[in-house]
Amino acid sequence: MPVNLKGRSLDSLLNFTTDEVNYLIDLSIDLKKSKYQGLHINNRPLVGKNIAIMFQKDSTRTRCAFEVAAADLGMSVTYIGPQGSNFGKKESIEDTAKVLGRFYDGIEFRGFAQADVDALAKYSGVPVWNGLTDDEHPTQIIADFMTMKEKLGDLKGKKMVFIGDFKNNMGHSCLIGAAFTGMHIVLCGPQSYQKEVRKDVIDKCKKLFELNGGSLSFSTNKLEAAKDADVIYTDVWVSLGEPFELFESRINELQNFQVDMAMIKAAKPSVMFLHCLPAFHDDHTEFSKEIAAKFGAKFPVVKTGAMEVTDEVFQSKYNKAFDEAENRMHSIKAIMLATIGY
Repeated sequence: MPVNLKGRSLDSLLNFTTDEVNYLIDLSIDLKKSKYQGLHINNRPLVGKNIAIMFQKDSTRTRCAFEVAAADLGMSVTYIGPQGSNFGKKESIEDTAKVLGRFYDGIEFRGFAQADVDALAKYSGVPVWNGLTDDEHPTQIIADFMTMKEKLGDLKGKKMVFIGDFKNNMGHSCLIGAAFTGMHIVLCGPQSYQKEVRKDVIDKCKKLFELNGGSLSFSTNKLEAAKDADVIYTDVWVSLGEPFELFESRINELQNFQVDMAMIKAAKPSVMFLHCLPAFHDDHTEFSKEIAAKFGAKFPVVKTGAMEVTDEVFQSKYNKAFDEAENRMHSIKAIMLATIGY
């Protein structure tokens, strides 16, 4: 059955079907191959189209991926930064959406509230793409599962461990991606976090697991969780936009859930490490230096500035996070091409 996503918004991956999600993953891989062959140079199917990319939260990968992907497709881009509009301040989200929908053929939004991206999708009349909200990160997930499929082939039955703050948007998004691709996912972290995983997401994913295969389980032991794992995935312990004051309590909660070489060695020899980036793996950032200085004595696990992953793992052959980062651009190109249509 052919897949037609023209005019659709990617506000939540759960609004799509299994066939549609896997179509986007496969299209992403095809577009990457085309770019490597140079075929995109004379094939810009969306010439004359225009998109706006709106950021309440600053970004490196998401912004750059949208801008390069749009250029490859022939589109122009307007960047609207955190201080660049009256969105939600002097002008309602609904009114902003109606205006932008008359100017642009698509809108990316990266911010906080899922309700904001949903409102843009409802009122703009053009495809809207969720570049990250507090609930979900669907464009990231297409890139992540694209990366897994490139390395592992068919993902059905493969095992993935998400370790750390699995109650955050990336934990939920990895769960959703696993359910669409038939993977077994283990959410590994403090037992207290389990009750904070959204019940509505678990219920929807259980139905998808019944359809596609795979499963969800929880673990509080990272070495047991890693057994036979094909993928180990983690994210920062305090997300962008959360207050710095959370670091001490999160380090206390998550100090036993750092990805280290012992965890890697407990997995399959071919295991890959993924991280949506940026990653705190050394003391080369202002944040990580401050963390090491303030908390290193009390919590030795962060004394080098590394938090969710050690530098040894990050610099190893197991780390595929930079392939994953590149794939943000290819997958975003696929999402825009499929939903704007040509």
